[in-house]
Amino acid sequence: MTDGPLHLTKIAFGAKSYADIEKWFENRPRLAVNTRYCPKRVDEMEGGSLFWIHEHAIVARSPIMGFEQQDNGRWFINLEPRLIRVQSRPKRAHQGWRYLKDADAPPDLPEGEDSGDVLPSRLLGKLSKLGLV
Repeated sequence: MTDGPLHLTKIAFGAKSYADIEKWFENRPRLAVNTRYCPKRVDEMEGGSLFWIHEHAIVARSPIMGFEQQDNGRWFINLEPRLIRVQSRPKRAHQGWRYLKDADAPPDLPEGEDSGDVLPSRLLGKLSKLGLV
């Protein structure tokens, strides 16, 4: 039995709303996240995704296409230029990226399900801090 791919989580830094994150993906043939180091567990990430955190909740994911070292020694995490909504799940803020096991990754929202059908990420984060979710 396989554990599934390993994923990454990252804060959607600078996004004031989910719409801001969506704008990052509009009309982009390529999307890359710039990072200082290549993940040590990169071999486990084939088929994995980068999960976006906004207002203390995981809200979406982007499939990882690969990793590319830059001339300056930094790395690009190359992503499919699409954003897939997931069932919101509380997640504390952190710097950089963190690993996320496949078993702990939130499922995608079913096709056609409106994001309004789930708790807003800000409310979900506050309820999580209170230990209510």
